[in-house]
Amino acid sequence: MTAPAPGALETWVLAARPKTLPAALAPVLVGTAVAWSVGGFRAGPAVAAALGALLLQVGANLANDVYDFERGADREDRTGPLRVTQAGLLTPEQVRRGMAAVFGASMVVGIYLTAIAGWQVIAIGLAAIGAAIAYTGGPWPLGYNGLGELFVLIFFGFVAVCGTAFVQAGAVPPSAWPAGFAAGCLASAILVVNNVRDIEQDRQAGKRTLQVRFGRAWGVGEYVALVALGFLVPVATVLAANQPPTVLLVLAAAPLAIPLFRSLRNERGPVLNRTLAGTARLFLVWSLLFSAGIMMGGRG
Repeated sequence: MTAPAPGALETWVLAARPKTLPAALAPVLVGTAVAWSVGGFRAGPAVAAALGALLLQVGANLANDVYDFERGADREDRTGPLRVTQAGLLTPEQVRRGMAAVFGASMVVGIYLTAIAGWQVIAIGLAAIGAAIAYTGGPWPLGYNGLGELFVLIFFGFVAVCGTAFVQAGAVPPSAWPAGFAAGCLASAILVVNNVRDIEQDRQAGKRTLQVRFGRAWGVGEYVALVALGFLVPVATVLAANQPPTVLLVLAAAPLAIPLFRSLRNERGPVLNRTLAGTARLFLVWSLLFSAGIMMGGRG
């Protein structure tokens, strides 16, 4: 007996992939903490930055859903979470309309932030929307040509952290750059798990991720390096006296990474969905502790 088809609202929730949303909020938390540390915290822009990040993430998820399906990367044997276009729950045209609506809503948020922080927000927002579409869409999709990690590092790291600090403080504090790099490394590690899990399907679909090009062992090593950098960079900023010693609170999240390393090295297939979720949790816990450590250093 087959399970009943989800209702309209549930289908759109599935399409939005809510489990990915904490990864969009994590760098906004870090950027807000950086703004706090220089006395630039502003609640309104902070909330708007969080809302904008969530909308951009949902829009990117919808874009990936429809474009991966059309390129043949999503098939019935996929090991990742359900994709609504591939499952026939929504048509490609419906998903495209939903994507346009979500990106449109993000632009409304961007108008508010532009009024507060200046024209730079327009450039950042348009670049983020364009990159979200170009990740799996367009004539030369970034994710299909080994540029996924670079995309995540830039937009989930530097853009999210530095942009959030900018709309609150009116400038990008120097400490935002290493914080953005560290956040981008942890966010990229989430993508690496996804790509290691999907190596065989991606190879068959012509999706030439770095893991497809260089192999599974390389992907596991990349994951270890990215997570390690996520913890080493905050330590380096403390040693360089660019951040207060309270930032070392972030190291409390390090033990969470050990079982994730082992799982990625030893497991295959759908089991890695738990590793993917665990890496997303690690990123969120890391961002909470890192942000708390920054804010404990003072200002506000």
